[in-house]
Amino acid sequence: MRALIGAALLAAGRPVRAAELAKLFELPEAQVAAALQSFIGEVQQADLGFQVEAVAGGYRLVVPPALAQQLAPLLAPPPLPSLSGAALEVLAIIAYRQPVMRAEIEAMRGGSAGTVVTLQERELIKVVGRSEALGQPLLYGTTERFLLEFGLRSLADLPPLLSEGTEFSQLLRG
Repeated sequence: MRALIGAALLAAGRPVRAAELAKLFELPEAQVAAALQSFIGEVQQADLGFQVEAVAGGYRLVVPPALAQQLAPLLAPPPLPSLSGAALEVLAIIAYRQPVMRAEIEAMRGGSAGTVVTLQERELIKVVGRSEALGQPLLYGTTERFLLEFGLRSLADLPPLLSEGTEFSQLLRG
């Protein structure tokens, strides 16, 4: 079972849920979840130069941060260029308020939400539906890639809002 789990996480190249592994191996999910936890412990104890990361509702193999800088030339793909302050603000509004209309984003920011297109191109946000409001404007929400890029297991892992007056850009910096 350990070899199967390790091979599956390596081959997938993306987070894999325990339920997916259970279906793949045709075993009860509880049995696979227990084996997965055992595998995670063994990998940590063995110090093999990789670790199992719980992210976006699943598990994946990653290079530990302590080794990542030394191995940077080998790691692919290269990181995305950093987001502008405006893009971070729009992304934070969407993450905390989703589903949200563009007009709501602009009202909260006090300005344009032009970075929505950039965030969609980077697959950090997506259209999740239409509002019942006049004209049925699009509603935006975050994607699984958002969770991956920010190292979150789920939206519940977002840091709490500090106060009503806190700027969203402050939450994603630091």
